[in-house]
Amino acid sequence: MKVNGTLPAVALTLSFLTSGPALAQVTGSVVELDVLDGGRTAQGTYLGAMRVTLQEGWKTYWRAPGDAGIPPQFNWSGSDNVGDISFTWPAPSVFDQNGLKSIGYQDQLVLPVEITPKNAAKPVRLRGTMDLGVCKDVCIPEQLGFDHTLNADAGRNPAIAAALAQRPFSAKEARVAHTSCRLTPTSDGMQIEARVTMPSAGGREIAVIEPGNPMLWASPPETERQGDTLVATSEVISESGGAFALDRSEIRITVLGASHAVDIQGCSAG
Repeated sequence: MKVNGTLPAVALTLSFLTSGPALAQVTGSVVELDVLDGGRTAQGTYLGAMRVTLQEGWKTYWRAPGDAGIPPQFNWSGSDNVGDISFTWPAPSVFDQNGLKSIGYQDQLVLPVEITPKNAAKPVRLRGTMDLGVCKDVCIPEQLGFDHTLNADAGRNPAIAAALAQRPFSAKEARVAHTSCRLTPTSDGMQIEARVTMPSAGGREIAVIEPGNPMLWASPPETERQGDTLVATSEVISESGGAFALDRSEIRITVLGASHAVDIQGCSAG
């Protein structure tokens, strides 16, 4: 199933409107969406993927888009027999965009998705929309519709297998020895100083901090290496502007390096 993207009237984040390339009308679709089948797993879940194909040179964004951009957002409201939904994000690339750093994918994104059906005896239908931002010399919002009944008998899909192989290393795989987060109140929210003791991920490393609460936002961290420890400092603020609590066990730190990426879940007190 392939669906061409159309230009909808969707709300963009402030950074996408003010920090990235100029918004403009673009003639013709620059992005298409396929739903790929990977069959049923031994655990009874369905494996699939959302494949986003962009015209040459166009980029779209990771779940944490960096200085400018909007993360993909899904509406599954038209789906049938869908329980839990779990994504496996391939390691993204870091792009310099008008002096700002954005994080995402160029030309194509294959995003594996694992679906737990509500009723194992019934088929799973994925129906809804995917909203995303795409950029080249200009940035535009796109909304892509999908409607696909997953094939339980589908065999191994090479595109899904390749995307799964591109996931970041776990903390154990990357030999992370210790991760701590020091929290300090600021006038607007909370400063996080994350210290990750691990071998280099190669080249200039960039850390991304996600608070784990969708109502909280973390600024792109200042990242530096101090010997065997990577230090990343970010400020977290609440969408409401009010006070909030930060659970260290929900903090997610991703280290993007030239050789590989590392996904770290949770941190101890600093």
